[in-house]
Amino acid sequence: MSPETYVLLRHLHRLCAVLSIAGFTARWLGVMAGQGWTRRRPAKTLPHLIDTVLLLSALAMAFGAHINPSDAPWLLTKIVLLLVYIGLGLLALKPARPAPVRALAGVAALVVFGHIVATAFTKSPLGLLG
Repeated sequence: MSPETYVLLRHLHRLCAVLSIAGFTARWLGVMAGQGWTRRRPAKTLPHLIDTVLLLSALAMAFGAHINPSDAPWLLTKIVLLLVYIGLGLLALKPARPAPVRALAGVAALVVFGHIVATAFTKSPLGLLG
C-alpha cells in the first residue's frame, strides 16, 4: 500500500470516527429526551453505514500496514474496547431500559470511545495512562 493511500484511509477512518461518536451522542441524548426522530429509519440506518466504513477503513489500514492484532497489543485493545463500546451503546439506546441505566451506559460508552481514540494516538493499550 502506498503511503498516500494509507494517509487517505487514515483520514477517512478519523472522519468516520468523528461522525460515529457525534451520531451516537446525538441519538443517545435524543433517546434520553424521548425524541421521536431517534426511532425513525435514518437515525437507525445511517450509524450502521458510517460504522461499516469506519471498520472497513481500519481493516484496510491494518492489512496494508501488515499489522497483526496479536503482534500489536494496542490494536487488540482497540478491538476489545470496540466490543465493549457496542454493548454499552446498545444499552444506552434501548428505550425499554430504565433511564438511569441508559444514562450510565451512555456515559460509559463515551468514556470507552475516548479510550479507543487515546489508544489509537498513543499506540499504547493504556491510552493516556501509558
